[in-house]
Amino acid sequence: MSTPDDMPKAADPSDILALDSLLTPEELAVRERIRDFTDQRIKPDIARWYDDAVFPLELAAELGELGVLGMHLEGYGCPGRSAVEYGLAAMELEAGDSGIRTFVSVQGSLAMTAIHQWGSEEQRQEWLPRMAAGELIGCFALTEPTAGSDPSSMTTVARRDGSGDDAGWILDGAKRWIGFASVAGVMVVWARTDDGIRGFLVPAGTSGVTATPIVRKLSMRASIQCDVVFDGVRLGPEALLPGALGLRAAFTCLNEARYGIAWGAMGAARDSHEAALRYSQERLQFGKPLAGYQLTQEKLVNMLLEIQKGTMLALHLGRLKDAGTLRPEQISLGKLNNVREAIAVAREARSILGGNGITLDYSPLRHAANLESVRTYEGTDEVHTLVLGQHITGLGAFR
Repeated sequence: MSTPDDMPKAADPSDILALDSLLTPEELAVRERIRDFTDQRIKPDIARWYDDAVFPLELAAELGELGVLGMHLEGYGCPGRSAVEYGLAAMELEAGDSGIRTFVSVQGSLAMTAIHQWGSEEQRQEWLPRMAAGELIGCFALTEPTAGSDPSSMTTVARRDGSGDDAGWILDGAKRWIGFASVAGVMVVWARTDDGIRGFLVPAGTSGVTATPIVRKLSMRASIQCDVVFDGVRLGPEALLPGALGLRAAFTCLNEARYGIAWGAMGAARDSHEAALRYSQERLQFGKPLAGYQLTQEKLVNMLLEIQKGTMLALHLGRLKDAGTLRPEQISLGKLNNVREAIAVAREARSILGGNGITLDYSPLRHAANLESVRTYEGTDEVHTLVLGQHITGLGAFR
């Protein structure tokens, strides 16, 4: 009879459930490629970028070359990879920093998905190849100063400018917390019209558009979020996304982003756990490493439990998505659980680091601060709780 000592040992002692065995060789290769990029290109400089509140714009082209912009989309220069492969990429990038993963999400899951899903053939040909290459940055302008969780109450309006097939639009309103708007070559803007909420493409340099970066942030410092004002912005008929009618179109894009977040949050959690584990093995207190104390081991184990469960959940969602059966309430479950648990992991990891953990020499508190933003955008805990509550009870409780 085999004894525990006879059993094969896992290559990674932190992968207790052998989750790597659930991935194909192609998926493992994608993960390792993105992990190498994160280790070499993001982690060495992220503390400085975060401290200086800078997003390195040169990363856009590098991420395009890496093949992670519009990673899940087909054609038009897009990589056309699987949902699981995109999820693995999101997890590895967020192990570097949530702000970097957020750029990939805004570019691909939001702006590019809107054009790919709801745009005309001419719009796809014009914008998507350059966006996939990282030559042009896009943004997704939905949230408003007084319309965050309730986008149906948006006040940004687009009015017809003229009549007939050549009629354009006049856009007025304001948006807030719009990622990368100040550096975007094209904005996907959602506005109220006489026909309902529609999506529009607003190229950079359009008269009447002002994008102002939000400063003095305590989170997402290596990223860009903006206030955007539209003041009598005149658009031609070609600006309208013909397939985007109603909030359902915008929510389709949001669900793509939420799916990636379920994976990404586990990357931040894993990196926090690894930082705490390394520190606890090296830091001596009372004559032995912190890792040798029962209370420290309990913290490390509890963190790993949630990382393993959350990663398994993300992988299950990915398999459902690749099978074409993933439902919105399942995405809500993944986003709600994994971000909430990732914040708890990052905070607990910081406690193992002691006072040193409040410096940018270590990643957990940076991850925890970033995850407060991740927890808020693409649906707060409360919104996703009510989505799940409605699914369970059949009763909507949003109002």
